[in-house]
Amino acid sequence: MELAGHPGANAWIEENLGSGPVVKESFVGGSGWSSAYTVETRDGLKLFVKTALGRDEGMFKGEALGLQAMYDTNTLRIPKVYHYGLLGGAAGPAGGRGGSFIVMEYLDMRAGRLSMEALGRRLAQMHLAVPKDGNAAAGRFGFPVDNTIGGTPQANGWSDDWVAFLRDRRLAPQLRLTGDSKLQRLGDKLCAKLDSYFEGIEVRPSVLHGDLWSGNIGAVGDEPTIFDPATYYGHHEAEFGMSWCAGFSQDFWRAYHELIPRAPGFEQRADIYRLYHYLNHLNLFGDGYYSQCAAILQRLT
Repeated sequence: MELAGHPGANAWIEENLGSGPVVKESFVGGSGWSSAYTVETRDGLKLFVKTALGRDEGMFKGEALGLQAMYDTNTLRIPKVYHYGLLGGAAGPAGGRGGSFIVMEYLDMRAGRLSMEALGRRLAQMHLAVPKDGNAAAGRFGFPVDNTIGGTPQANGWSDDWVAFLRDRRLAPQLRLTGDSKLQRLGDKLCAKLDSYFEGIEVRPSVLHGDLWSGNIGAVGDEPTIFDPATYYGHHEAEFGMSWCAGFSQDFWRAYHELIPRAPGFEQRADIYRLYHYLNHLNLFGDGYYSQCAAILQRLT
């Protein structure tokens, strides 16, 4: 049985997981660049499948490696990835029905009870975990592959310097995408003094979810889970760039900072990390986010 219009995903499941043919599929939602399904096999295995038409497997490779990096910390509940690959037909933007897919463990979050305290504690433990990646373990910032933040390409080339990574791989590309001279001028001023916000603190590479907002957080039973990442190895505080729509409570922050104490200058750096995501929202969704970007830049410069 094939996903309607998406040859390849179910065929891989049936040929490789030893759980019989697919007997049920349900569309559960999507975004501007992907669609999501639940799939059940004859033997009762339930899976979560995402497809993206007109995109090669690089899109889901970043997601798969990000989920694996978080999974390897053995902290939060992370869905296990089974496979990513190409759908049937030619792939790529000019590839007709082509595209890519990812198959992962289905997590039933319908009856989950999310504890903000547990989420804060487990997230801190994830950030404290020694990276398995050799570059990150050696103190470098980045990720083995590029990925996306929403629908925006996110470059992750390795850097020995966190401030340089933040400036060149995060802030500068988003500022250029705005095409706005005022934001670019203020952004250039911020980038020129970026080092000053990190004086006197130690920055080590932590595995980051990278897009942590309420829509990417849930619970399986009483276990907090996070998913749909834009993972890279970076400063742990960068995880909170989406805190403005994550709903973190006082219990969350208390539990997190019991394990990773809040460092001097946290609030100003939080503004810098929020700026990256506000710029991305401006570039993806339009002028409704302009005032937030301008306000942060004016505060910081």
